[in-house]
Amino acid sequence: MANSSQELAAHLFHLEQQLLQHSTRSDATALTSLLAENFREFGSSGRIYTRQQIIDALAAEFPHTITLSDPLCQQLAEDIALLTYRSTRTIALNAASHALRSSLWVYRDYRWQMIFHQGTPI
Repeated sequence: MANSSQELAAHLFHLEQQLLQHSTRSDATALTSLLAENFREFGSSGRIYTRQQIIDALAAEFPHTITLSDPLCQQLAEDIALLTYRSTRTIALNAASHALRSSLWVYRDYRWQMIFHQGTPI
C-alpha cells in the first residue's frame, strides 16, 4: 500500500493508464488482476458491464489512443480510493471523443483493484 496520498495518487494513476493501453486491454490475465471479481462499469455508451463482459469486449476492441488529463485522487478510507479524470479517445483519423471518468479502487490481497468505473460523455 502507498505510504502517502501523493504516492497513492501516482500509483492509481499509473494503474489507470495501464488499463488504457492496448497491450493491457487485450490481455485477459492482466485485466483479471486489475479488475475486482465483482467489478461493474457504467460505460459512456450507457451500458452496464460486468468484469467478464469488459474482458470480452476489450479483447475484440480495435486499437485506439486514450489520453488522461486532470486526474484527482481522493482516499475515502484506508483501503478505498476514488480516481477521477477527463479522457480523450481517438481512433485513427476520426474525431476525438471526450468523457469524464471515475474509478473506485479497493485494496485487497495486497494490491489495488478497480471495483467500479463510470464514463460520462462530454
